[in-house]
Amino acid sequence: MSVSSKSSPSVLSLAELLTDRHAPEPCLIEPGLLPSQGILFIGGEPKAGKSLLAANLALALASGGDHAGFNVPSPRRVLICQFELPTPQFALRLATMRKLIGNRADSTLFVDTRVGGHLLSSQAGLDHFLQSARSAKAEVIVIDPLYSSHDQDENDTRAMAALCQSLLRLRDASGAALIIIHHIRKSAGRYELGSAFRGSSALHAVGDSYLLLARPSAEIPAVELRFQFRYAAPLPSRTLALDTVSLWFSPSGSSSVPPAARRKAEPADVARALADAGSPAAFTQLRQRVIQSAQCSKRTADLAIRRARDEGFIVHDGSQYRLPF
Repeated sequence: MSVSSKSSPSVLSLAELLTDRHAPEPCLIEPGLLPSQGILFIGGEPKAGKSLLAANLALALASGGDHAGFNVPSPRRVLICQFELPTPQFALRLATMRKLIGNRADSTLFVDTRVGGHLLSSQAGLDHFLQSARSAKAEVIVIDPLYSSHDQDENDTRAMAALCQSLLRLRDASGAALIIIHHIRKSAGRYELGSAFRGSSALHAVGDSYLLLARPSAEIPAVELRFQFRYAAPLPSRTLALDTVSLWFSPSGSSSVPPAARRKAEPADVARALADAGSPAAFTQLRQRVIQSAQCSKRTADLAIRRARDEGFIVHDGSQYRLPF
């Protein structure tokens, strides 16, 4: 059967290639951090803040604008597939971060609440992620962390190469960019970047951008970011400070939350404080945690605890308070 003369040729001369050339789509996160349908790996030391930064970027992508030291030119539909926290605790984390952006991400940020047990390394698991992405019409998919989404040996190059093929299939079938949280090797050197990730030889074949977090000091809630890009020169390293009240990162030396936003404690603040204090907790312990986290007065904390109890955010169980789940 002959090929239709109307079909576009797959082999072009240089003149034809340059004539038909289309400008690449702008990055989803500037400057150059996440290309359209690109793959960004975020890694770092344990408890460095990888998941917090990933949630910041997800909300920034879903709302648009300048956040966490990065610029998002336009809002995108974002799907989060996270394995680290139970859904109620993750919802509290997002509720805390949401105060900074209001409702701008309410209809563009989605969370897959049934990712547990689904593995990218199996066809059934891949189908689940793809179905979730299509349901959300996702333009960006966040996977946090990668090791919970597969059952492969990360020291086996062939196994990791197969996993990377699954990531590519997810990206291509969904048409979405991927943000992947992954661990680094224990022996990684101070100035390693893409090669610091576990299974790095395979990851180098699929990643477009690599972002590593390091804690300059255990006593200071700040991280140093280092970058490596496949198709562009790396950005200079930068330092972000974490506001422990808003849970947002911002360029070191600036505050992402206006002082007025810290004067009132909400029921969600009380629930988060109770989770941090360790549910169940005595009233005085809970009140002190609310005062510290919300930077409010004792009376404001008392009123917030009462309101959280009345609205079902927490439960008064005898002489202690606990979460309702």
